[in-house]
Amino acid sequence: MKDTLKHQGLRNQLAKVVQEKGIYAKNVLEAITKIPRHLFLDSSFESFAYQDKAFPILADQTISQPYTVAFQSQLLEIQPGHKVLEIGTGSGYQTAMLLELKAEVYTIERQNELFKKTKMFLPKLGYRPKYMSFGDGYKGLPEYAPFDKIIVTAGAPFVPKALLAQLKIGGLLVIPVGDTTQIMHLYKRTGVKSFEKEELGECKFVPMLEKKN
Repeated sequence: MKDTLKHQGLRNQLAKVVQEKGIYAKNVLEAITKIPRHLFLDSSFESFAYQDKAFPILADQTISQPYTVAFQSQLLEIQPGHKVLEIGTGSGYQTAMLLELKAEVYTIERQNELFKKTKMFLPKLGYRPKYMSFGDGYKGLPEYAPFDKIIVTAGAPFVPKALLAQLKIGGLLVIPVGDTTQIMHLYKRTGVKSFEKEELGECKFVPMLEKKN
């Protein structure tokens, strides 16, 4: 688990790359320079860790492209202490981003193999979510709701009503919606039954699957 000056230099370059692609939130760019992404990948992929690309991980999942992680995080406008629900823990890279932004993170992963690995791995890097769950992301975590922000890191065929219901009034949900390619959606809860929706262009994620695996 080495993190060297060379890795730091590569992270600084990666932050510049995502900034050139339109990421302006200072706290998000700083988080990219801090998170040792190479440790989230299989060691055979280490040389690719600081390219702005997604890569395969366990259980047919991927570690998201750094730009995508930064883009979703920027959309959420996270402030220190915000209570954030993450659907799709995956490698834990997005979880680490949320924690670097000083959010209180509740995260769900449906692939048991991945859940077990990431639950062991994140604390080794000093990243401690408030709660990690092996479960069905479509259901969210009603027992911990409401949340200031909700982030979905898989392509959903529709927006789960349970997630909208678990959002605070004034809260934001960012979710890619669609099948083979998705459109990034941003929802803001404006009242008990009212939401504003914004569509923010095409993206590509692994599909959001129901039930545990």
